Amino acid sequence: MSEPHAPARHPLHSQHVDGFGTVHVLPVDPEADAGTIHRWVSEERAAFWGMNGLTQDRVTEIYAHMATLDTHHAHLVLRDGEPVALLQTYDPAADRVGDCYDVRPGDIGIHLLLAPAGPDGGRPGWSSALLGALASYVLLGLDRRRVVVDPDVRNEKAIARFLRQGFVPGPRVVLPEVDIPDVFLPEKHAQLAFLPREVAFP
Repeated sequence: MSEPHAPARHPLHSQHVDGFGTVHVLPVDPEADAGTIHRWVSEERAAFWGMNGLTQDRVTEIYAHMATLDTHHAHLVLRDGEPVALLQTYDPAADRVGDCYDVRPGDIGIHLLLAPAGPDGGRPGWSSALLGALASYVLLGLDRRRVVVDPDVRNEKAIARFLRQGFVPGPRVVLPEVDIPDVFLPEKHAQLAFLPREVAFP
């Protein structure tokens, strides 16, 4: 790895996926992981993540702030020791998306940013295998009943990826602007989608 990813960090979830590799879900270390995250969020393909143009120091500050929260959590996802995704989980009742749909007990929200494609990044089934492992962590490991995602309506690739994974499309909504100390989020037109545990793990 080009950067230290705190190998001493205890994985929150570890899973071997046949034909894919071993997936580890680690809590983000804002200092150790800032370089990797900054590179990913600075790319044009990550425009919908909303962090284009930020400095690495600002990225560190954002994830250091998130680490103080009980309702929102950031994770670095490794495949065979290499970073492949940034996963954020959150309590929808404590997030602006909770203003846009009827939150149920056991719901958990996620945001997922995949790393730039490597030599085998375009291999059929790659993202599906990774999403399957992350669903295991979120739904089984965290004992939640349903995952909710809210990709930008223009992010057709992400929406299609979730639907292929078994997510059920919900309504299109407008997430309100958030402007509070430490956090600014512009208004967002989003496509909600849901993955019940009984669909992911029948």
